[in-house]
Amino acid sequence: MTHPFSISLWGNQNAKQAADFYATVFPDFKLISANPMTVLYHMGGRNFMHINAGPEFSINPSISFFYESENAEELELMWGKLSEGGNTLMPFSEYPWAKKYGWCSDRFGVNWQLMLAKHTTTAITPCFMFIGNNNGKAQEAIDFYTGLFPESSTEFIARYEKGEPDIEGNIKYSRFLLNKGSFSAMDSSYDHQFQFNEGVSIMVTVDTQEEIDDYWEKLSEGGSEGRCGWLKDRYGVSWQVLPSVLGKLMSNPEQAAKTTAAFMKMGKLVIADLM
Repeated sequence: MTHPFSISLWGNQNAKQAADFYATVFPDFKLISANPMTVLYHMGGRNFMHINAGPEFSINPSISFFYESENAEELELMWGKLSEGGNTLMPFSEYPWAKKYGWCSDRFGVNWQLMLAKHTTTAITPCFMFIGNNNGKAQEAIDFYTGLFPESSTEFIARYEKGEPDIEGNIKYSRFLLNKGSFSAMDSSYDHQFQFNEGVSIMVTVDTQEEIDDYWEKLSEGGSEGRCGWLKDRYGVSWQVLPSVLGKLMSNPEQAAKTTAAFMKMGKLVIADLM
């Protein structure tokens, strides 16, 4: 059984600082746990795992996060905090698609698209941007993801029309569900100087080895296998396929060291060898 997907963020030894910052920004923020390796927290209806890693990977706009709210004042306050010390990609203003919208990266590099709107599932929605060699593949990716995970469907797709500022037929905006969780995807033909990387990964948690094997094989086909349960799919999006028992093992002081030593040597995780 697939559990609701969580989001993994790669931090350069600043995971706790990021969590402390988000606690001042998001009204439903809740710290779940913290240790020298990872900080787990909940906000915007999503679970996040922030990793204390190094400078190997940097978060970039290829995966951003929509935050939708019907409270304009709340969004104004959030924008002020998130944009301070970060970088503004689109100013917080009125646009044809929203009375209030803005896109910025915060001081930790995480990209946010704040929009005055009513959210349907969770306030935070991950958004994939298909660029470079992936440009024009958003539809293909949506079909692949919704066909792979249970309780998934496409909610709507808006395409660029003739005369609009991208290739006619490219996906301008979309919304789809994966295991009941909300996701978005778009195409962009602009010359962006970034691509999907390990800075942001989608965490798939399952109960059985059979499920790990199945998702690992299907997600990595045409992509590449990594270490410690990480892989890249055919588009370069990073995923982590994890057993649900891992959290329990890691929280047991008598077991944690053994489990850590075991999964550090693995590619695909094998539950029996983590025990």
